[in-house]
Amino acid sequence: MTQRIVVTGTDTGIGKTVFSAGLADFLGTNYWKPIQAGLDEESDTELVTRLGGLSPDRIAPERYRLRKAASPHHSAELDGVRIDVDALDIPDTGERPLVIEGAGGLMVPLRGGTLYIDLFERWQLPVVLCARTSLGTINHSLLSIEALRKRQIDILGIAFIGERNSENESAICEIGRVRWLGRLPWLSPLTAGTLQAAFKASFRADDFKQ
Repeated sequence: MTQRIVVTGTDTGIGKTVFSAGLADFLGTNYWKPIQAGLDEESDTELVTRLGGLSPDRIAPERYRLRKAASPHHSAELDGVRIDVDALDIPDTGERPLVIEGAGGLMVPLRGGTLYIDLFERWQLPVVLCARTSLGTINHSLLSIEALRKRQIDILGIAFIGERNSENESAICEIGRVRWLGRLPWLSPLTAGTLQAAFKASFRADDFKQ
């Protein structure tokens, strides 16, 4: 299995953190969210820890914890923090693989004109792109795929989240020439158990190998 995987999305609020929790549990990896913006509610790291059933030694601490739920560059400004993008190096997790979760979409600004995709380009790690299945997903997904390819960032495949929409899913995979990894349905109730069962039914571990 590839040692490090970046999980990114076509937009914010699509279920990327829930997917990351399921993936970390499914593949037996560690988890790292470089920048957490928003501390009033359960953080992404806390959610992944709970839903993925991860022990504390499998969590790499965030480099930045910003109070407001907003774009990292804006949240950092409000906190009087300067995000040092050059210092965002991948933590050493030993022999255990690592799932790294970005924030929102690829073009989310971190500082000035530096975007999350710039960080992904520097890391040169394979990416799993999470996408909605609903209306608008074809445009958002194809734009994201094009942006990743322009930076020569390897795309492991696309993971859909939501209700089944075979027409949208097929169009994205065929036009974008990307591998369909599976689809994570909306879960109710959303628990560690239901997420684990959904991942086992919806995904294959071998598909996440590079």
